[in-house]
Amino acid sequence: MNRPLADIGLIGLGVMGSSLALNIANHGYSIAVHNRSRKEIDDLINGRAKGKNIIGCEDIVDFVNSIKKPRKVMLMVVAGSVVDDYINKLIPYLDQGDIIIDGGNSHYPDTTRRTKSLEEQGFLFIGAGVSGGEEGALKGPSIMPGGSSAAWPEVKGIFQTISAKVENDEPCCDWIGEDGSGHFVKMVHNGIEYGDMQLICEAYQIMKDLLGMSTDEMHDIFKQWNEGELSSYLIEITADILAFKEKDGTPLVDRILDTAGQKGTGKWTATVALELGTPLTLIAEAVFSRYLSSIKQDRVEASKLLSGPNIQFKGNKEQALEDIHDALYAAKIVSYAQGYTLLNEAANQFNWNLNYGGIALMWRGGCIIRSAFLNKIKDAYDNNPEIKNLLLDPFFKDKINNCQAGWRRIASIAMTHGVPAPAMTSSLSYYDGYRSARLPANLLQAQRDYFGAHSYERVDRSVGEFFHTDWLSQKT
Repeated sequence: MNRPLADIGLIGLGVMGSSLALNIANHGYSIAVHNRSRKEIDDLINGRAKGKNIIGCEDIVDFVNSIKKPRKVMLMVVAGSVVDDYINKLIPYLDQGDIIIDGGNSHYPDTTRRTKSLEEQGFLFIGAGVSGGEEGALKGPSIMPGGSSAAWPEVKGIFQTISAKVENDEPCCDWIGEDGSGHFVKMVHNGIEYGDMQLICEAYQIMKDLLGMSTDEMHDIFKQWNEGELSSYLIEITADILAFKEKDGTPLVDRILDTAGQKGTGKWTATVALELGTPLTLIAEAVFSRYLSSIKQDRVEASKLLSGPNIQFKGNKEQALEDIHDALYAAKIVSYAQGYTLLNEAANQFNWNLNYGGIALMWRGGCIIRSAFLNKIKDAYDNNPEIKNLLLDPFFKDKINNCQAGWRRIASIAMTHGVPAPAMTSSLSYYDGYRSARLPANLLQAQRDYFGAHSYERVDRSVGEFFHTDWLSQKT
C-alpha cells in the first residue's frame, strides 16, 4: 500500500528546522523531512515527532517523490553556498511549477538571484524570513515571504496557519513582495533587533555602573517596565536573565564573558544603509559595539592605561531611572524610524511595493522584536501610508517631545561619568540632525571644492546649478 503524499517537504533538521517541522505537523499537515545525516532524521521521528504525520527520508529522490505536486520544499539550512548546493541537488527531480522555499537568514541579493534563476528554469522560489527562535518556530513564528508571487497562493494556507497570531487571530505572516524583499525585511528586522538589544544593554550598564544597582533591583525595574509602554519580548527576557542565579546564589549574568557574538545580519543592514545612502546610525553603532566587545584583551589592557572620570553619581536615583526609561523609549523610536526609512529607500530603489503597516503587523507576534510598540507603527501607516519618517507621526512626535528631557539628561550623565552609551547618544544626534533645517554641510562642501574642485550649490540659486570658487585667490 502506497503511503499518502506529504503536503510539504523540509530539509535541514537543526534546532529551527526540526521545531518548524513539528509546528507544521501539529497543525494537521503532513510533512516529509530530509537531512544530510540520518541521525537527525531518526532522532526526530523516534523522539519529539513520534506518532506524528512526519515522513523521514534519507534519500533525496525518495524525499522529493514523497511530496504532493506542485511540490513545496522548504530549506532550513545555513545561508550561503549550502542553499545553492541543495537547490542544485533538488532541481533534477523537480517538475515545472514546483516551489523551493529558503527559510534561512539568506542575504537578499542571493534571494533575488535565486528567484530569477529558478523562474527562468520554470520553477518558483520564495525567500522567507523566519523569526522567533526555537520557541517561535515550534509555537508560531513571524514569517516574511517574498520572491515568486505565483508561489504565494500555494503556501499561504500553511504559512499563515503555523505563524504566530495576534488580535482577532491575525497571522503574523503575509506576502512581502518581489525578489529578495522578504529576506530584506527580515534583515532590517534583525538590524532593529541589534539596536533594541544594545539599548537595553546600555540601560543595564548605566543602572549597574552609575547607579550601583544590584541584579535583583534591575530585575524589578525591567519587570516593571515590561508592564508598561516598553513591554516587549526583549525587556521580558532581560528581567528573567537578571533574576537567574547560580547554585551558590550568584547572578549568572555576572559570570558571562562580555564578548558579543553575531551572525552578520546586523552588519548587512548597516552595509546596505551605506550603499543606499540612508542614515542608520543607531543600528550601525549597535554592530560596532559588538565588535568593540570582541576585543576583550585589548580592553582589559587599555583599562589599566587609559584614564576617565570617577563614577560617583550624586543625583536623584529615581529621577535617573525615569530618565533611562525615557531615553530607552525615545531611542527605540529612532531605531524603528531609521529602519523603516531604509525599507522605504529599498522599495524605491528596487521597485518593491511594501506594505509598511502590514510589516509592523507581522512583527507584533512570534518574532524577537515583538512588542506593544509595533501597534503604534501600524497605526502610523494606517493614518498616513506616505509618511516619510515615523518621527513625523503625531503619536511618535509627541512621545519624543515628552521623553526628550530625560533622554538628554541621561545621555549627558553617561558621557560625563564615562559610561559608554553609543546607541542612546547616536540616536539623539540623529534626532537633532533630522530636526535641523541647516547643518554644517555647507562648510563641508566648501572644503571639498577647495581641495578637489567638487563644486557646490548655492542657497540663492536654483537647485541643480553648481559653482566652483578659486579659493586661493583671496588667500593672504
